[in-house]
Amino acid sequence: MIPDFSSARFKTSSYTDGNGTCVEVATVPGSCAVRDTKHRAGGHLTVSSRAFRSFLARLR
Repeated sequence: MIPDFSSARFKTSSYTDGNGTCVEVATVPGSCAVRDTKHRAGGHLTVSSRAFRSFLARLR
């Protein structure tokens, strides 16, 4: 099943420096989407919530 992000709200990190060089993240049950702030119309990358949590844990 493909997750539906049509009504999801994308959020930008609070660490964004204001020049638009960041990514935005949206969540729906079981999945996360990541997109480029400067190219929102370019689509998004979808990963499982579990994979995204693991990614964030490794960044820390």
